[in-house]
Amino acid sequence: MDVFELRDRMVAEYESYVMSFLAIGDKRLEAEVKNQLASGLLWPEPRIGLNPSFASGGKISQLVEEGLLHPECRR
Repeated sequence: MDVFELRDRMVAEYESYVMSFLAIGDKRLEAEVKNQLASGLLWPEPRIGLNPSFASGGKISQLVEEGLLHPECRR
């Protein structure tokens, strides 16, 4: 399962749902609302985080040296 594809599909379905009950008479206001929705106002970009409850796998610098993490992780 591709979680990013799943997220994109869920966002598209939610956007369709939200748009289904928006009936804005003013064309300029409607354009602005659609622009804000298209820019991600209600659905921010995916976020990847670390859960501190997992057992430590070592220091990041050590994991980079072992080739388990990408060198950019050091930053």
